Amino acid sequence: MRTIYLFLLFFIFQPGIAQPILRLEEALDIALQNNFDIVLAKNNASIASTRNDAGNAGMLPNIMLNVNDINSITNTNQIQGGTERTLNNAKNLVLNFGVALDWTVFDGLRMFARKEQLKKLEAQGKAALQSAILTRVGDIYVAYYDLVQRQQQIKAVDTAIALSKARYTVAENRYKIGKASKLEVLNAQVDLNTDESLQVRQKEQYKAAKINLNVLMARAPELDFQVEESVILEENIDLAAHISLAKSQNPQLIALMLAKNSAELQLKQIRAGRYPTIRVNTGYNIQRTEASLGFITQSQSQGFTYGFSASMPIFQGNQISRDERIAKLEIENAKLTVAQQELLIVGQLQSAYESYLAQKSLATIEANNVTLAAQNLDITLAKFKIGTLTPIEYRTAQQQYIEAKIRHSNALFQAKIFETTLKELSGTLRFWKFY
Repeated sequence: MRTIYLFLLFFIFQPGIAQPILRLEEALDIALQNNFDIVLAKNNASIASTRNDAGNAGMLPNIMLNVNDINSITNTNQIQGGTERTLNNAKNLVLNFGVALDWTVFDGLRMFARKEQLKKLEAQGKAALQSAILTRVGDIYVAYYDLVQRQQQIKAVDTAIALSKARYTVAENRYKIGKASKLEVLNAQVDLNTDESLQVRQKEQYKAAKINLNVLMARAPELDFQVEESVILEENIDLAAHISLAKSQNPQLIALMLAKNSAELQLKQIRAGRYPTIRVNTGYNIQRTEASLGFITQSQSQGFTYGFSASMPIFQGNQISRDERIAKLEIENAKLTVAQQELLIVGQLQSAYESYLAQKSLATIEANNVTLAAQNLDITLAKFKIGTLTPIEYRTAQQQYIEAKIRHSNALFQAKIFETTLKELSGTLRFWKFY
């Protein structure tokens, strides 16, 4: 009988044992391939990369192929030296064909600043992609371990039901032989119903958590699966190392630094407006004309054209000076934003680290409580069987054990959340595939 009760005490409930086990790395791989936010960030990064081109910066020439074909039918009347010539429906043709090249060879170095700015914008797109990936990976971590926690809690509640059923059976048997009152049986039934009601709510929350993880992975919400059994915490977390890494790897901070660099390059482009702009042009043209009436009824010419043009602003209503002042203020704002974000990240890291240590300590305490509560329940169970313990005392020991199990799983889950936050902020959160 003792063996049976111990089995019930440590009974492990596995929902859907035939369901496939979804491991964390598999969930991450699926999310990285399918998650909508990540796919959108990938596309935006590709757009920024495509724009980072010498031609988009204005460094390459423009080459145009031009064709003009003009035809007309007119009634023409010409008088020269007293002689009049008239022709109705006279046909005329003017045909121009040519290739032209126009190239800005100097614009105050604006094109080079623009090219460098496009490079920074491409890097910003990659930082945004990295940020989207880290955010979604963090969401997957939290959602996955939330399922692990709920799975553990369902097992704890199932253990409670098994114990309550055993208590109900004992109470009913004792009532039949006259060693217990009907009230004891009713109390046992009420406690069993309470545990079963809790199990229904736990399973409902567990299914909702599964749907949430499926949505994060961008797959069908109704897909069923099972997660791993345990939550493993990292043993040693160095706060100073995470702070140092965050200053160089946090994608949001990197994006703001790149935005500051882009603002500085924008100022260079504005200042380039004070210098002359020089363009060279060349081309090859063919022209043919035909006229039904006139001294020259047909002509054709062809050959090269070449030259250059230069322009320099003298006065533009102080527009360049205004743009310079605005650009300097935008640079100052960008610097302040970087400093603000860095301070915010350091504060978040320190807060998450303290919470991580607290939850980790709680997990250790509650693990010890689970052991003690299990021993207490074992002793209580033995006394309850021989009738030296009241049902209320038995129920109290049962609840203490179940609550200790739930508190332990909660503490592990919370510690894992703060561990994930630390790694997400420092840009060190592990994921298996980037693309």
